[in-house]
Amino acid sequence: MEHSTEIDATDYGPFGKPLIGDPSLRALSRVGVVDVGSNSVRMVIFDGAARSPAYFYNEKVMCELGAGLSETGRLNPRGCERAMAALRRFRHVANDLGVPKLHTVATAAVREAEDGPDFCDLVEREIGLNIQVVDGAEEARLSAQGVLLGWPGAYGLICDIGGSSVELAEIGDGQVGRRMTSPLGPLKLRDIKGGRRARKAHIKKTMEEMRDQMGLQRDRLFLVGGSWRAFARIDMLRRGYPLNVLHEYRMTHQHVRETIKLIEKSDADELRSQAGVSGSRMALMPYAMDVLARLIRTFKPKDIAISSYGIREGLLFEQMPQHLRDRDPLIEASRFAEAKDARLPGFGKHLFDFVMPLFRSAPPQKVRLIKAACLLHDVSWRAHPDYRAEVCFEYVTRANMSGLKHSERVFIGLALQHRYRNKREGNRFAPLYELLDERSQKQAEVLGKAMRFGAMLWMPNTAAMGKLKFYPKKQEIELILPKIAQPVFNEVAEARFRSLANALKAEARVIVRR
Repeated sequence: MEHSTEIDATDYGPFGKPLIGDPSLRALSRVGVVDVGSNSVRMVIFDGAARSPAYFYNEKVMCELGAGLSETGRLNPRGCERAMAALRRFRHVANDLGVPKLHTVATAAVREAEDGPDFCDLVEREIGLNIQVVDGAEEARLSAQGVLLGWPGAYGLICDIGGSSVELAEIGDGQVGRRMTSPLGPLKLRDIKGGRRARKAHIKKTMEEMRDQMGLQRDRLFLVGGSWRAFARIDMLRRGYPLNVLHEYRMTHQHVRETIKLIEKSDADELRSQAGVSGSRMALMPYAMDVLARLIRTFKPKDIAISSYGIREGLLFEQMPQHLRDRDPLIEASRFAEAKDARLPGFGKHLFDFVMPLFRSAPPQKVRLIKAACLLHDVSWRAHPDYRAEVCFEYVTRANMSGLKHSERVFIGLALQHRYRNKREGNRFAPLYELLDERSQKQAEVLGKAMRFGAMLWMPNTAAMGKLKFYPKKQEIELILPKIAQPVFNEVAEARFRSLANALKAEARVIVRR
């Protein structure tokens, strides 16, 4: 298909005009960030939709720059060698990929080590990277901004665990509030003498001091950092959780306690192998889980969420103008996917208008899911027809998209499944449907069948594709079809319309108008 669908420049609805191709945002289309942490050194190159960027390149090296820092006051010599090698590689890769500038930051280990300035000078002299060493409060702020990139309306307490430090920051109304740092990173805790009892006493004392400064924080707790993600993987394994996506994974206090018990009684190598956790992360788990246990006991959050976004995403968020920060990351990512991969870029907007009469009472949170599904309805068209429904489901449930709860991923995925397949029984995704209640499953089916039908009515003049009217009390659904569109309403289209009506338990009626 070589057609394109024009969009009325004055009619974008509640989600605003698409920002794809906006010249003012061109500088954000590809941004490179390097995070020189106490435990790892990582480079990320962001690319794509500026408000919800894709990870064009993502690589890390476990260097342990902060190992032994408490005893020596200096960076780990072997870690410095590994970090220099990693940074040389990152500089070359970034150059080859057309990213001339790498925004490079260093955190606790480099800022605390007496030879930290010498390391930064060496990096600049030999590699050409200018390292910005951030203090603890700034590290906390950047990590909190990373969470805001993924959750624009997030509120609560951020806890970012690194190798040498733990940062806390409060967020609400799109802003970062109070923040502070502490020496509770696993590499620091590993050096404490006196065993686990002494370590836990130190954690308790430090955490109480942090509570005195931060105040009560009983909203959501967002966990940022590799040690927390590793803990979440083990929790998923213990629970038999069906969706292996860390971002927005939720845990309760009881989940945390039970997973700590599992770690304590299990063989570490066997458990890490089953959960997919690296050996270096697993070695630090005893220290991280003691911090987590005391954290939730001290601040008593109402629930706990894993954030895959942190300081690196915070650096990207830092460069965004406010009008971009205010956008919905899910919608912007979906628009970008449609523009890049759909056969008819722009048709998703008209499909959304076509199906919305079926969801007139939907709350705003549901409307954005419907909008995203319509934008994504055709992005997997290159897949083999026998597997297209499965590819669509995988795309949404596993994709690196922000602004989505796990249940919302499944909702969009199930809708897209029904976009390409009438029935969903007997496939391998059945366990994931349990993340949705029965009402949401039915809504996803209706949406999918409405998209499946609406996609058959595409016309160069989209005003001629017809309109739906739904009368829930009378259990009737009408298709008002212009005379010019009657030829596209063949027996297949009619069958899909009847299938939609059956999903709604409604009587179907077609009205043709001149």
